[in-house]
Amino acid sequence: MAIRTIRQEEDEILRKKAREVDCIDEKIKTLIDDMVETMHKYDGLGLAAPQVGVLKRIVVIDLYDDKGVIVLINPVIKKEKGVQVVEEGCLSFPNKFAKVERPEQITIEALNINGEKIKLTGKGLLAQAIAHEIDHLNGEVFIDKILPGTLEIVKQEEQGK
Repeated sequence: MAIRTIRQEEDEILRKKAREVDCIDEKIKTLIDDMVETMHKYDGLGLAAPQVGVLKRIVVIDLYDDKGVIVLINPVIKKEKGVQVVEEGCLSFPNKFAKVERPEQITIEALNINGEKIKLTGKGLLAQAIAHEIDHLNGEVFIDKILPGTLEIVKQEEQGK
């Protein structure tokens, strides 16, 4: 396992549409392991493969609850219900936070790491995370969706002061 470099906001790969995974081989499983390790190192709730420079439709999510890491390969949104206005950030946009509208509930179909088809319905924070990460797979980023006037940039205080 390895920590991968997270692509930052100006990187053009974040605006490209990811391709479907045809075969879940050892290379893909290593990528997933690296993505999980990278997400945890930077305290993220989710990470999409394009954020580490790989244009594959792979997402990892961890809400740090008793359910553990969720791996979604080739996720497809089947249904959205309701709207929630949420505060959001992104590992590719460090220190930027804003309010966005996300579905209150989302149902998706995807493959798990073993290539088995799964159906998942998420509510609240899980729905938000799934929608955010699937946006990355489609070349969309959260700053495209911010509610006007809600962007906050948190400056890191200089050390030693």
